[in-house]
Amino acid sequence: MQEVPVYLFTGFMDSGKTTLIHETLYDNEFGKDAKNLIICCEDGDVEYDEEKLKTIRGHLVMLENQEELTEAKLRELDIRFQPDQVFVEYNGTWEVGPFLEMDLPSGWVLVQSLATVDADTFEMYLANMRAMMMEQMFAADVVIFNRCEEDTPRGKFRRTVKALNRKAQIVYELKDGTIDERELEELPFDIHADVIDITDADYGIWYLDAMDDPKKYDGKKIHFLGLVYRPENKMKKGVFVPGRFAMTCCEADIQFVGFKCKYEHAEKIAHRSWIDITAEVRYEFAMEYHGRGPVLYPVSIKEAQKPEDELVYFS
Repeated sequence: MQEVPVYLFTGFMDSGKTTLIHETLYDNEFGKDAKNLIICCEDGDVEYDEEKLKTIRGHLVMLENQEELTEAKLRELDIRFQPDQVFVEYNGTWEVGPFLEMDLPSGWVLVQSLATVDADTFEMYLANMRAMMMEQMFAADVVIFNRCEEDTPRGKFRRTVKALNRKAQIVYELKDGTIDERELEELPFDIHADVIDITDADYGIWYLDAMDDPKKYDGKKIHFLGLVYRPENKMKKGVFVPGRFAMTCCEADIQFVGFKCKYEHAEKIAHRSWIDITAEVRYEFAMEYHGRGPVLYPVSIKEAQKPEDELVYFS
């Protein structure tokens, strides 16, 4: 049986989902020589032209209520249209999880999920509807920030997304439609220092950068305030994890983020104690990372007091 690729487009209303589908189907000729089914779950400012859809053998189905988007409905559409590829424009107020958990019709395969974000309104929505905004991006393979300007805080946006969705590729599209490929802004700490001092405010930024590009830190020394994770009977001898609790989306999504640390006296360090640690970072294989990653080797460890704010953030 021939596979039918399914492309999922998520994002708030007016974030550019319909425009992106248009560009994909027409400008990039992705819809050429295929039977295309578009399942649209909301009305936006940009509409689909039925006559233009005929030029690519396209069919549009509107499903305005989430209750209509069922496994049975998708099977019905598969039989009715027998598509070669499917584009789902998801409603920006719906939870994405139920769709991802659906048993798609036989042969249908979700091959890519793309989230569109209006850079002009992202911070406003994040401040007022953070959980709903993050819902649109947590499973995306590609997050596209459109309507960007030269002063758009791309680094901040990237960290916000990566804190929730490490695998996402992030694209910045300027208002003229071109892709902004400039390097992101410099890190807020001196990576060339003899000992890189990581403040509480910068821990989240350092964590994401070290996990994304661990080779950058190979052989470098890092200093930070950390909380010790070493519960009895759950850690190998000579290993503990210094890190911090971080907020990704909301209070319900607080998680511990830290690095494997090899230390011969690890058993003497109490679980959930605070330490002031200076360590050398080595890029090496670790089972905990399912591959190579940053492993810490302490140079010095001192007892420390817990900070006023125990949480760290990624922005």
